[in-house]
Amino acid sequence: MNHHPVIRHVTFDCTGDPYDLALFWSEMLGNPLADDDKPGDPEALIEDPAGGPGLLFVRVEEGKTAKNRLHFDLRPRGRTRAEEVARALALGARQLADHTRPDGGGWVTLADPEGNEFCIERGDLD
Repeated sequence: MNHHPVIRHVTFDCTGDPYDLALFWSEMLGNPLADDDKPGDPEALIEDPAGGPGLLFVRVEEGKTAKNRLHFDLRPRGRTRAEEVARALALGARQLADHTRPDGGGWVTLADPEGNEFCIERGDLD
């Protein structure tokens, strides 16, 4: 019998409305918000229908003060990296840096609406 813990949630602190940040990530990842979440709640949860860890967004008083020590590296499926970056920007992300190499490798670093960094790597169609 395996007695090791499993990751249940990855938790994001946010100073704005957790529901708004959860909506951004729900759209980015295509996973639904929990049925009972609504604007103004102190927390919001994105559930993974495939059974992976959920993303939990929790309101906190203190703002972000340094670079994230943990971030997501996203690989686009059915889109190029440029298409996925454009989609993220349209959802409210900000581009921080483009580390795309001439050979097509590399990544683009973005920040979500609360400033949490994430990267978009080469996609299936690149």
